[in-house]
Parts: sequence; structure tokens; C-alpha cells
Amino acid sequence: MKIYYFILTLFFCSISFAQTTISGSVKDSKNEPIPGANIKVVGESDGTVTDVDGKFIFKTSKKAPFKVEVSSIGYEAQNLEITSNNQKLDVNLVEADKVIDEIVVSASRTPEKVKESPVTIERMTIKDIKKTASPTFYDGLENLKEVHMNTSSMSFKSINTRGFATVANTRFMQLVDGMDNSSPLLNFVLGNLIGVSEIDVANVELLPGASSALYGANAFNGILFMNSKSPFTSQGVTAYAKYGQTSQKAAGNNLYYDYGVRVAHAFTKHFAAKANFTFMNGTDWYATDYDDYSSPGRDRSHHNYNGLNVYGDEVSTNIRGVATGMFNAGVINASQLTVFNSILPDYNVSRTGYKEVELTDNKVQNSKIDFSLHFKPWANDTEIIWQSKFGFGNTVYQGANRYYLNGFFMQQHKLEVKGKNFFVRGYTTTEDGGKSYDMLFTGININRAWKPDSTWFGQYAATYVQSTLLGQTPEQAHISARNVADTGRLIPGTPAFASAFNTVTSNPDVLTGSKLQDNSKIWHSDANYNFRDLIKFAEIQVGGSYRLYELNSGGRIYTDANSQINYTDYGAYTQLQKKFMDDRLKFTGSVRYDKSKNFDGNVSPRVSFVYSAGEQKNHNFRASFQTGFRNPTTQDQYIGFNVGTAVLLGSAPDNLTRYSETLPVSLNGQPFAGSSTVTINGLNAYQNSYTASSAAAFGAAVIAGGSNAAAIVAASSLLDRTDVDYVKPEIVKAFELGYRGQMKDFSYDINGYYNIYNDFIGNLTVVAPLYGVATDGGGDFTPLNPAFQSAFALTQGDRRAFQLYTNTDVEIKSLGFGVGMSKKIAKNFEIGANYNYAQFDFDQAKDPSFEAGFNTPKHRVKGTISNDKLFKNFGFNVSARWNSEYLYQASFADGMIDAATVVDAQLSYGMPKLKSTFKIGATNIGGKEYRQIVGAGAIGSQYFASWTINP
Repeated sequence: MKIYYFILTLFFCSISFAQTTISGSVKDSKNEPIPGANIKVVGESDGTVTDVDGKFIFKTSKKAPFKVEVSSIGYEAQNLEITSNNQKLDVNLVEADKVIDEIVVSASRTPEKVKESPVTIERMTIKDIKKTASPTFYDGLENLKEVHMNTSSMSFKSINTRGFATVANTRFMQLVDGMDNSSPLLNFVLGNLIGVSEIDVANVELLPGASSALYGANAFNGILFMNSKSPFTSQGVTAYAKYGQTSQKAAGNNLYYDYGVRVAHAFTKHFAAKANFTFMNGTDWYATDYDDYSSPGRDRSHHNYNGLNVYGDEVSTNIRGVATGMFNAGVINASQLTVFNSILPDYNVSRTGYKEVELTDNKVQNSKIDFSLHFKPWANDTEIIWQSKFGFGNTVYQGANRYYLNGFFMQQHKLEVKGKNFFVRGYTTTEDGGKSYDMLFTGININRAWKPDSTWFGQYAATYVQSTLLGQTPEQAHISARNVADTGRLIPGTPAFASAFNTVTSNPDVLTGSKLQDNSKIWHSDANYNFRDLIKFAEIQVGGSYRLYELNSGGRIYTDANSQINYTDYGAYTQLQKKFMDDRLKFTGSVRYDKSKNFDGNVSPRVSFVYSAGEQKNHNFRASFQTGFRNPTTQDQYIGFNVGTAVLLGSAPDNLTRYSETLPVSLNGQPFAGSSTVTINGLNAYQNSYTASSAAAFGAAVIAGGSNAAAIVAASSLLDRTDVDYVKPEIVKAFELGYRGQMKDFSYDINGYYNIYNDFIGNLTVVAPLYGVATDGGGDFTPLNPAFQSAFALTQGDRRAFQLYTNTDVEIKSLGFGVGMSKKIAKNFEIGANYNYAQFDFDQAKDPSFEAGFNTPKHRVKGTISNDKLFKNFGFNVSARWNSEYLYQASFADGMIDAATVVDAQLSYGMPKLKSTFKIGATNIGGKEYRQIVGAGAIGSQYFASWTINP
């Protein structure tokens, strides 16, 4: 045993004696410390980063002599010789004159200088993250050229590049360490809810145009890459804490806090690990838009009011028709029916709804946990990574309705093997809706739990008649009727209301509840190999991907009540790069093939040229053309979601037959239907329906004509039978020109694009009659024949509204240009500015019912001024942005978004002895509240103080 311990002692001593210790400091040309600089043994994974004082120390098993590389973003790297153990290095890095020489990877899936990128690319570096005046680095992305945000909640923002985006931006992709972190169920990015901690971000790269040729179908209008730090080179414990308040007129002043910690360590040169935890808590922006967007100018005093952020008042019925129902139920007799029909007006009345602020606690929370294990088993660059990410919390998502994602949970797990010239990765994404619920159906079904619709409308009708007979005016009679019908209504804040709320939000049955169920998954794998070490005449890459969707909403959102829905897609690509003319001209050509289960395969080619002019190659001109495509999402294909005003219906052939619904038929319509109920399926929506716009015009004409058979026949000429195909992939042809250059301390980038969209995917609302045969106006609407029956069904309310996913035959074009510039001026001051112009062209007259939803300001201006060395240990940053007004179109509501000016600022102070940086900041300093989407809360101001500790 003694011999055993002696051998172990010799072994560990040999390891100790073999280690070389290197220490020192890294400063700039003015002898100011550079925190976060990288020191790495050339050809090895051993290394570290400097602390806030610019100092470092690390050990390596490498024996002298060898070289280390010292680098930091914005500075020229240096290689230094290590000749002995315990050598001390005092390095002064020279600030790089050429920002355009920074290295990017995303544009071509290979490292290249940003000036040689074949397409427009924007970056956010560690330096940018540290000096941002926004509360989070993700919020700070809004100051990048090309970026416009759609804010649904304080914690849920989605990026819009080049237009045609709502909160659910399915035309944009976001990769975090190579993983697509979009929702498996809904196919869109959930902001940074399961993203990356700001103290773990290594860099952020944004491609604002079509990228389908390399990244597949969803990279249609842009793609964002967020890459985290390696525990081999960024070690130690880092932590931050933010505390402050939000301020909004509707919500008042509320506390806000956000904190996080990162721990990373390289145990050996072969094994390292890291873990992150962040937690944010605050009060959301209250959504208090009570305008009636269907009939502008109405308020709650109107008998058929339907407020935007009021839920439950969507339940509306023709009050004269209520009398017939009361007679059929035996509530009134024949003579009373005659009186009722003579007094009750022939228009709709809505139930009293609940405000959104009464149906949610307006609390936002977000927790993110991730850990990863990194193995480098051999002496080369091969690395094996296991990574797990978890995100959960509360936020508000706005789609067709407003949804409170309460206790949602999303997780991702990845296994990746990568090396100098390849990677192979596989990952899975799983989500759980938790206690999430639909606020519209919460309001509707709380009302119904207290008093059924038939009872409420019956009391309303009876009181209206009685009040009229007593001499009240129609306005007075409506007030009296509502007061009586609302007697005993559940009041928010009472135990009875809380009980009904809990019952409804825990019930997934849309007829009585509002809970959102979701346990969907994605299984994804992709691989890439670069032949640059095997083929010398050009750089050639090949790659591919495979994805399996498992949709499981329990029938609440998709037509998966009986079993989950599975479908797959896959793709493969290749790319060739070659330089000519003394490496001044770079050609890039790529092509990708993708196939999804329900659609034919698509080919996406891309061709680009970059020419570098000038003695230092600092003037770089680029041109590219590519064809991109977007496969219909899981929603477009498989949704079957009742949102109250309509059923959202996907058009996959098996989805149309799987969706079915049994609906009641009016007494007058039963002779045509043959029974008191009718069962319809999705085929009715596509094959036997009218466009909603024509049905609305028809209904108004029938009322104006006296609501009789003759009026129906006369108004039938206004009806347009729905004639749309099932949804198919949309295609874009994208042309782009750009120029990036630098003269001394002045760098600039100019780009312009022109996009042509065909088969653009959008929504069309239709109305399917429960009986009869839908026929174009001008057909045979002789009373009692099938065409007349379908028109009669519309007048009796015997219909079902559907929102279909389809393509427009009209070509859509968009164009825009952007100018970005930055300059370093005297005494470490930096200024930056950018401008974007965007517009689209769509001939609405050729497809009146189609909404393009461009949702992008025509003009955007942004500017910053900063100095991270204002004077000793002090820095500041001020950023401002302005956008012109624009039309916002989405399934929830359409409306104009006002022009907005927003100013953010921060002041920072470093304390090297504490390895700390303190910051105070404020957003929207002017305090004028603004919106970015119709229906969400107005964005107020945010004030915060933060403390960050670096290793």
C-alpha cells in the first residue's frame, strides 16, 4: 500500500512539475486595462480571459517554448513567445483601424472577414453588450440596422427584418449555439425566453435577408445567431444583478429585477463545463386599448360593443331572433312573440365582457437554466458537447387572441461533435404549456358559467320590451336591459369570480374552458463538412438536416384529439467559394434541396460576388441573388383552433377531414338542414363557403332591403364563393447590392434589396353555411333551391366562420435600403447612425380579402453616442431611434401604429478592485408611451441599476 501511495505521489508530482504558469496583463495603447481579452495557447485549447483589471493567470501542460495569442474584439491580435515557466507578459494591444476585418461565420458557414461577407450582416459583440443602454442585450438588438421589434410583452419581443412579420414571425429563424429555439407547437421564436444569458454571450450575428440556401425553409426573411462562450477559454464565476422599476400610465410604477450567474471551469485541457442561471421578474405593460376596432367610435354604452382588450363581449346575437328561441323554449306564448317581434330591434347585442387586466395578474417572469459538458478527447480541435437548456415563466403572447403563457416550460438537449472542418449535431426541443390560457375564452366562459347565453339574452330581450312599453327610449331600454341581465354578474376580486376563473382556466374544453394544452416536440439533426483541407482549388462544403415534428395539444389547438400528429422534413445543400484576381474577387455559389411531407421538394440556389477594391482592400462591393422558400408551418397545415370569432383551420388534406364540429340550426333553417343540428368538417370551409367580406356586404344589403326572401335574392349578387387552393410553399426571389468600407476611423455599410414574392402565404376569412350550396352571385338563387338555402343560412346565423391558410395569386414585391456608419472621434468618443427605408407593393384590388401584413415602418432612424473611457473608470452610452407610422395587420386586429421616438441612456462605473462594473440606465427617457403592435400594452419607461462581477 505504501508503494501504491508513493507511485500516486510521483504521478501527481509529475503532472504538477509539467505545468507552465503564465501571468500578466493586457492593456490598450493608453495603458488602460482591457477586460475580457482572450489569451490562448496557439494550437491548444488551454487559455483564459482577462479580469476587469486586464490581468490574467493560467497554467498549461505545454512545455516551453511555445506561442500564445492575445486578442480582443476591436484590437489587433498578437502572438507572443513563451520561453520559460512563470513567464510574465505585459501586452499592449493596438486598436484595430479596420472594423471590417472582424471575423464572421454565419454568412457562408465558414470563417470570413465581415467585409467579405456575400450578404448584409449585422453584429453585436461583447463590447456592444456591455455598453448597451437597454435593460437586456436582446432589447439592444433593436438598435441594429435592419431590425424592428414586435413587442407582445415586456419579456416577449420578436425580431422583424424586411417586413411581413407579426409577433409570431414564422419567416425568421433564431439559432442559439446551433439550435433552433422556436416553439415546436407554433413554429416561431419565443424571443429570448429560452435563449442565452447576457454574461454568457460570445457574439450575435444577424443576417436580415433570405438565407434558405444554407439554413433551410424557415430562414426566409432573416436569421439570428446567438453563440455562447466556451468554458475552455472563458472560465470563472460571473454574476450580475439588476434592480429598478417600470413606469406606465395604466400600470403605474412597479418593481423590476433581473439577476444571473455563470460558472465555468476547464478541469483539464480535455474537459470543461459551465452552467448558467438567470431570473427576471416584473410587471407587464397593461393592455388597455378599449376601442372597438370593428366599429370605430363605439364604447361600452353601445349595445353591441366589442372592445379590443375586453373579452367575453365577442358573444353577440340578433336580439330580435332571441324572441323565437324564447318561444320555442316555452318562455313566451304566440301573442307575446308578436309583441316581442314588433318591439325588439333587428340588430345584434353583445354580452358584457371583462377587461384584460381583470383576467391576468400582469406578472412577467422568466427563468433560464443551462449547463454543458465539453470534451476534447484528442490533441486536435475535435470537441464533443452535451448541452441542456431550460426556460420557464410567465408572459403574454398575441396571436389570433391574447394568451397568458402561465408557467410555460421549454427545454432543449443537444449532443454535438465538431472539429476544424465539420460538425454533427442532434437536439430535441420539448415544451409544456403549464397553466397557460386563452384570455378571450376565459372571459366568454366565466360569463357562461355564471349565466348561460340563452338566459342572459332572454332577460335582456324581455327587459328591453318591458322598458319600451313603459315609455323608455331605445337608448334607455338598452341600459335597463343590460342592468337586469347583468344582475349578479361575477365581479373580479370576489371569491365567486376567483372560483369561476380557476375552473375555466384549468379546463381545456373550448365550450366551457380556456386552458391551452401543449406537449409537443421537435427532433432535429444536421451536419456539415468543409473540404478545404482536401480540395485546394476552391472551398467546398456539403451538409444536410432532418427534422421530426410531434404535435400534441390534446385537440385544443391542433386536430390531435385522438392521437399526436407526426410529420417530417429534410434537406441537403452544397456550397463552393473561390477567389480570383489576386483574391480581390470572391465567388460564392450554393444550392439547397428541401422536402417536407405534404409538399413537393424545393431547390434554393444562391450566387454572390464580392469585390475588394483599394490598396488595403477596404472598399468592398457585393452583389447576390438567391431564391428562398418557406414551407407552410404546423399551424398552416394542422391547426383546428376555435378562437371564438372563427375557427383557424390548416389545409393539410388529412386535417380537413379530421376536423369536425356539430352546430345547432335555427328553427327557420331546420326545414332546409333536415334536423336541429348539422355536422360539418374542414371540407366545408374550402369547398362550400363564401368570402367573409362578400358575406358582410350581403348581410347589410338584406337588412336594408327588408330582411325578406326578395331582399335575399336581390342581395345575392354580392356573394363571392370561396375559390382557394390548399396552402403551399411560398417563394421569394431576392436581389441585393451592398458596399462596405472604411476610411481611417470612419466605417460604413450601404445595402439595397428587391424581393419578389410568389404564392405568398396569408389568411383568408370565409363563412360556411350549414346547409345549401355556396354559389357565386349571379347564379340561380330562386327561393328554396340550394343556392338560396345557403344565402338564407347566412341571414339566420346558421354558419361557421373559418380563417383559412392559403396563398395569394398576386405577386408581392418589396424593396428597401439601409445606410449604417460609425466613427471614432476625439477622446474615445464613438458615434453611430443608421437609416432604413422599406416599402412593399401589393395590388389589393386583385385580391380584396387578402392581408399582406407588411407591418414595417417606411422610415427608421437610429443613432448612438458612447464613450467607455469617458474618464477614469467611467463610461456612458446614449441611443435614440425613430420610426414613422405604419399599418399593422394581424389576425387579432388591424390598425395604425403611431410614429415613435425613443431615447435610452446608461452610465457605467468600473471598480477594478472589486472586479465589478456598476451601471445605471433608463429606457424611453422622454416617457411618451408607444406601441409596436395593435392590441398589446403601450410601452412605458424602464429604470434600472445593475452590478456585474467578472472573474
